[in-house]
Amino acid sequence: MPSYIVYLSKKAQKQLDKISDNIAAPILDAIGDLEYNPRPAGFKKLKGIEGFRIRVGDYRIIYNIFDKQLVVDIITLGHRKEVYDK
Repeated sequence: MPSYIVYLSKKAQKQLDKISDNIAAPILDAIGDLEYNPRPAGFKKLKGIEGFRIRVGDYRIIYNIFDKQLVVDIITLGHRKEVYDK
């Protein structure tokens, strides 16, 4: 049973819809895994802005963790060249 609830922002949902299915599948798997472990191996705290990131190939998932509410909020996702500019 998942211990956290994962919410996808409208921005993240739109970005996910633009990505081809073969690239989106591992990203969706990684997002699903955040329900069980919001701090997986390789996650990093971001500098300069609040949040964390995980890598999925050349793509990054930027999210916040709210431990008191057991919520993971996916802020944005995208290619590593573009995701930090937003």
